[in-house]
Amino acid sequence: QVQLVESGGGLVQPGGSLRLSCAASRTFFSINRMGWYRQAPGKQRELVAVINTGGSTNYADSVKGRFIISRTNAKNTVYLQMNSLKLEDTAVYYCNMEFSGLAPRWGQGTQVTVSS
Repeated sequence: QVQLVESGGGLVQPGGSLRLSCAASRTFFSINRMGWYRQAPGKQRELVAVINTGGSTNYADSVKGRFIISRTNAKNTVYLQMNSLKLEDTAVYYCNMEFSGLAPRWGQGTQVTVSS
């Protein structure tokens, strides 16, 4: 059973930084697209950033220039470096991975709270 394990969330002041990590365990399947999504209270889950196998990336307009997504294929891990955090970045962040020959998987979610 492939599982995604997230880490790195927490409480940070506006303007601060956090780095999220998400690792896929026990997989022999190739991982295609990796991404981060977030869901704030009372809102729908939204795309934050995705990175494809070749390294191409796509970001939500709200995080462009502040967040950086990266991946380490050898470790089946995706990262999200979040800089210049704003109050409106507060949400539960979920990682997502798309595999070859396997249904997509979601992480358990990690809380990011931006507050002064």
